Order: sequence, then C-alpha cells, then structure tokens
Amino acid sequence: MNTIEDKLLNILLVEDDSVDVMNVQRAFKKNNITNPLYIAFNGVEALNMLRGTNGKPKLNPTPRIILLDINMPKMNGLEFLRELRNDPDLKSTSVFVMTTSNDDQDKIEAYNLNVAGYILKPLSFEKFVNAVAVLNSYWKLCEQPILHK
Repeated sequence: MNTIEDKLLNILLVEDDSVDVMNVQRAFKKNNITNPLYIAFNGVEALNMLRGTNGKPKLNPTPRIILLDINMPKMNGLEFLRELRNDPDLKSTSVFVMTTSNDDQDKIEAYNLNVAGYILKPLSFEKFVNAVAVLNSYWKLCEQPILHK
C-alpha cells in the first residue's frame, strides 16, 4: 500500500522568469506541498539536470513531474518537450505546461507531445495557488510505475 511519503515525487520547474519561480515556490508553501522542487532556467539546463550531463549532477530520483514554461531562451519548452519525448529514459515523465502563450498552435503541439495539462499564465496569485493545489491533488492521486535501473 502506498503511503503519503510514496507520493513525495521530485518536481522540476523549467522557468526562466525569476518572479514566476518565486510564485511557484510561494504557491507550494501556501498549499503545504513538500515535494522537492528543482529549478532549471531553460530547456538545455533541464535536460542536463535530468541526464547528469555537462557538469550538472543527475537529479536522483529523476523528477516524475515537470512544470514547463514555453517561452524561454536557449531551448524553448516545445523544443525541450520534443527532446524529452525522444529520450527512452525520460519520455514517460508527466509534463504540465504553465505559460503565457495562448497560441492555439502551441497548445496543439504541446498536447501532441503528450502533456498532462496546459495552464495559462498569468493567473492572479490566488487563482495560481488554487491551480497548484489541483495539480498537487492530481499527482497524489495518480499512480506512478516504479522505475528499476
């Protein structure tokens, strides 16, 4: 039987805006979410953290949930998603897009790359806290396979 501790999955936030990073951290705190939260400021850095490449230590255990912005320098969120989905070790990771892009083409491409959800920013902080609470309930409810390496 799963315990609450089993649901403390590592989460990776891929976001280049430091204000948005702080808002996510504040929303986690307001919702008493104790999942370890790691931050990458672009897709390249996120992949290095997930793979343990280019001098970045590999996150262990590998985050099972990624909160992803689309509009970022170096490698945007959709480029990151394509790379993630082509990596046999990372392709099953749950990804929630949190972005200012209300472009239908971005939404279509994100869902074609199997995102778990597409959340439009900016929400008011109160609505954002509520959205993070819903996400927290969702990932606590979902069963994750045990990965053996």
